[in-house]
Amino acid sequence: MYVRIPLWWSLGFVYLCGLVLAGPVLAQAYPSKPVKLFVGQPPGGGNDVIGRILADKLSAMWGQPLLVEHRPGATGNIAAAFVAKSAPDGYTLYIVASSHVTNGALYSKLPFDSIRDFSPISQVTSYSLVLVAHPSVPATTLEELIALAKANPGKLTFNSAGNGTATHLTAELFRIATGIDFLHIPYKGAAGASNDLLAGHVQLAFSNPIVALRPVQAGRLRALVTTGARRSSLFPNIPTVGEAGYPGLEAGNWHAILGPAGLPSDIVSRLSTDIIAVLQMPGVRERLTAMGVEPIGSTPEQLATLMRSELKKWTKVIRAAKITLD
Repeated sequence: MYVRIPLWWSLGFVYLCGLVLAGPVLAQAYPSKPVKLFVGQPPGGGNDVIGRILADKLSAMWGQPLLVEHRPGATGNIAAAFVAKSAPDGYTLYIVASSHVTNGALYSKLPFDSIRDFSPISQVTSYSLVLVAHPSVPATTLEELIALAKANPGKLTFNSAGNGTATHLTAELFRIATGIDFLHIPYKGAAGASNDLLAGHVQLAFSNPIVALRPVQAGRLRALVTTGARRSSLFPNIPTVGEAGYPGLEAGNWHAILGPAGLPSDIVSRLSTDIIAVLQMPGVRERLTAMGVEPIGSTPEQLATLMRSELKKWTKVIRAAKITLD
């Protein structure tokens, strides 16, 4: 029996079939042009170095360049504002440190929301800080340092790379959790802070482990504890704060890849999967470990949970210490 099918129905059926078949093709075609990875700091920093390690491997994987572009200024907020307003098409990505989240609590008038205006893709690395003391400080353990600080309230000096930095916030967490008092001296960058600590002009600091490694090995600084949940690969003989009796002091830094809010789920999944694959490459893991950072490679959901919990944690510290960068 012959049934005549209206022309409009036939065309509609062909169109729907085309959409069904085109979906996987479109997803597989990404990226079909160069992708930009924005860095909110000057060249040479941790975000830049880690971003370039990823860019090199992902470019080869994709057959399309992943271009690293710098937009420094305002502790990363200039780059963040640009990325937040970019088209959510997968061609604008952003590598951040944990300061991206804490900036949301440090600044009251940002042109973006550090959580809501971004699509989490994958946590890339994690690393703890190391509490170091100048050899002139008569304390060789965390317990001895706390006792010394309580016997001399307000006299011990801590420095940091600047107000609101991870080294500053970790010191404030330490002060609040232990009930001690000290004098915080902020610097304009890690280099000046490190030099004055080595010279003995300042007594204590929570330092990036790779920066502290050689001075500790040379006996120019003394490492007391590290701030991670596990011992640092660079300081395997130094106890963690938990092992020293203060698990509430656990803190650290991390790097992650974000995109603008509204990034399609298939692109987010592709990016996350590819980043995880890169971080599992032996050569990449060795390079990152040598920098004192631990390769992670998380799902977007895991990164979203981390960002929310970090914002909650550090907002309490920032408010208790009355820190503001406005």
